[in-house]
Amino acid sequence: MNTVTLTSEYQVNFPKEIFEPIGYKAGTSFEVIMYDNMIQLVPIRPMSSLRGMLKGIDTTIEREEDRL
Repeated sequence: MNTVTLTSEYQVNFPKEIFEPIGYKAGTSFEVIMYDNMIQLVPIRPMSSLRGMLKGIDTTIEREEDRL
C-alpha cells in the first residue's frame, strides 16, 4: 500500500508507480470530486479521444412515412 502526505501548501505527490500502469503522465489534468469523506480524481480527456466510442452500435432511426 502506498501512502502520500499532504504538504503545508495542500499539495499531494503521488508515486509514479500509481499512475504509470494506467498511462497518466506529468501534466495530466484531473477533475476533483468529493464524495462523503473521499476524494476522487477523474482525468479530463479531450473530445477527440471520444471518436469511435460508439463504433458498432446501430444508429439507424426508423422514421414514420410522413417524416421522410
